[in-house]
Amino acid sequence: MSTNVYFNNFSYGREQDLVEDLTIEAIKIYGHNVKYLPRTTVNVDHLFGEDASSKFDEAIDVEMYIKNVEGLEGEGDLLSRFGLEIRDQITFTVARRRFDQAITSPKIITEVGYNLVFEDGSTKTPSRQYLTGSKDTDTFMLEGDDYLNDINRPQEGDLIYFPMIDKLFEIKFVEHEQIFYQTGRLQTYDVRCELFEYSSERMDTGISDIDDIESTYSLDVLDQQFTLEDGTGVVKLEDNNTLLQEYRIEQADRSANNEFFQTNADNILDFSEQNPFGDIDRY
Repeated sequence: MSTNVYFNNFSYGREQDLVEDLTIEAIKIYGHNVKYLPRTTVNVDHLFGEDASSKFDEAIDVEMYIKNVEGLEGEGDLLSRFGLEIRDQITFTVARRRFDQAITSPKIITEVGYNLVFEDGSTKTPSRQYLTGSKDTDTFMLEGDDYLNDINRPQEGDLIYFPMIDKLFEIKFVEHEQIFYQTGRLQTYDVRCELFEYSSERMDTGISDIDDIESTYSLDVLDQQFTLEDGTGVVKLEDNNTLLQEYRIEQADRSANNEFFQTNADNILDFSEQNPFGDIDRY
């Protein structure tokens, strides 16, 4: 038996827009201002599927609602064989339209003939003269190759900075069907995050609270290079190696025990012997 043809519950555009507007308004009222940091890959290792030298050079303002009303979730603080591990988790909800508006820059504001006029006043001619969108909304996206924004949703691996608690969270999973097709359209993303574990990534967002993480915790020895006064290069030795400043890993990582192990190893290992780990002659 077919559904009642006199009720349009899942394809009425104006009602869908109303629900989306109410969702955005609710997040603006009860949500928090956060900063979204898209990850920029530099040298991807396709074998292991990671980029050890990725960077974050942009911080985008967007509002999100926190679903964990009783506090951070996850396994919390764990004392493992490798030391203290903090595995706090949090789930953010962001409106799809607001995320698209925040990420897409510059936005198209009008179309004049075969040219598109952007917010910054520039005009460009797309390779294909078609725009996708709705006449009832002000959000359009080009179908052309150069203008199509590939960040159409929050990406796993990107970061979210929560200023209220001064913490960075890494996106682990994005649920795009949390509210399952209300009025026939999806309005939000649920972004599940875990406390970010810094691993010498480049932080150049222009926000001191975020960029200071690199200067404080980076273990990259290339950060200790002597640079020229004009900032155009680094000091090189005769053998073409880079001159580095004196560096102690304990300055960046308080849990590091490198010097402790080295000092005790000097008292145990005697390299004056032929075999410091045992005398094989007696066997």
